Amino acid sequence: MAPGKGWFNLESQTSVIPDTSFFEGDSAFKFLNLSKTTRLYGFGGCLLAGFVLSLLGTIVLTLGQLTLFAVLYILGTIVSLVGTGFLIGFFKQLKLMFKPVRIVASVIFLASIGLVFVAAFVLSNGVLSIIFVIIEFLAFTWYNLSYIPYARSVVSKAVGLG
Repeated sequence: MAPGKGWFNLESQTSVIPDTSFFEGDSAFKFLNLSKTTRLYGFGGCLLAGFVLSLLGTIVLTLGQLTLFAVLYILGTIVSLVGTGFLIGFFKQLKLMFKPVRIVASVIFLASIGLVFVAAFVLSNGVLSIIFVIIEFLAFTWYNLSYIPYARSVVSKAVGLG
């Protein structure tokens, strides 16, 4: 396969720079009449709260509480994702998640959330839960990089994939 081709570099499949016009649409919280600055604070607050929940989940995991870890970690991920409602709105977020440039990362990300729960609650397997968390983190990172023009290309070259 030629360099720069394949699903690792989907932005090269189109000639369009990824849509990053976050403030042009209606946010999910438009009815509150929040300023752009307040919406950024809301997004940052959700991002911070999500990080803290995920960190608490990781701490709980070291104490041997696998199911509580899964709940806190996934809740942290979801709170971080909900923060985008402050910026662009939930429906626009869903539309953007399933654009061709992001669909693979989005599907892997969403599937890994479910698989963390399955590994923790059904299988009670901590190692498998951690593997799915790592996959989730990588997919979420790849998804987020799609919003920064040429970021995926830079990261691919930095890790030797491109």
